[in-house]
Amino acid sequence: MTYELYYWDGIQGRGEFVRLALEEAGADYVDVARGDRGTPKMMDYIHGKHGYDMPFAPPFLKDGDMIVSHVANILHYLGPKLDLVPKDEKSRIFAHALQLTITDFVAEVHDTHHPISTADYYEDQKREAKARSKAFLKHRVPKFMGYFERIIAANPAKSGHTVGDALSYVDLSLFQIAEGLAYAFPRAMKNFDKDYPLVAELRDVVAKRPNIEAYLKSKRRLAFNESGIFRHYPDLDEDPA
Repeated sequence: MTYELYYWDGIQGRGEFVRLALEEAGADYVDVARGDRGTPKMMDYIHGKHGYDMPFAPPFLKDGDMIVSHVANILHYLGPKLDLVPKDEKSRIFAHALQLTITDFVAEVHDTHHPISTADYYEDQKREAKARSKAFLKHRVPKFMGYFERIIAANPAKSGHTVGDALSYVDLSLFQIAEGLAYAFPRAMKNFDKDYPLVAELRDVVAKRPNIEAYLKSKRRLAFNESGIFRHYPDLDEDPA
């Protein structure tokens, strides 16, 4: 059965973490909002026109009569189905915890350009965004990326992956994080490969996966832009500390 992915058209955003998993697995899926009247169809679910199990916001996934919302929850659901997580329960729960950590980081990325309110334009909160970005680059990137560097190093399988001895959805998400940071903060991330060599190596391994490489070259992979999570505003970038 074809998976239906619901997310805003025109941006990678949070939906990209799910797309990467579906693309890597070669899963049959449709990006609903990119099709005819796709956005109204998506909003019908959010407004409860299809029943009680309405999602709060996109992304959400429809698999038959199952509606699964929130990126980490979607990937926790898809992981075993797409063979993108180890089979044992301990590893699956730990992978979910790592994905939730990525969820926290994505929220902090978003807040670099919208620290006050999503209802206001970036231009209305530039001073606050500058201060938030400075703290983010100095403290939060090292904290999160340093953590994932240690996770890869401590993996008992010594596989270069975050969980187990093979690629997981967490690896795919970490690839997206690394790519997004490079786009949003090219000056600040100048030393990324030196500071986080294991994360950088994993990023490169993911990029060379046949299905991912084909996806990145396709029209399905939208470019980063200033409407998504990762936005490049030169005023927010700075030289490495």
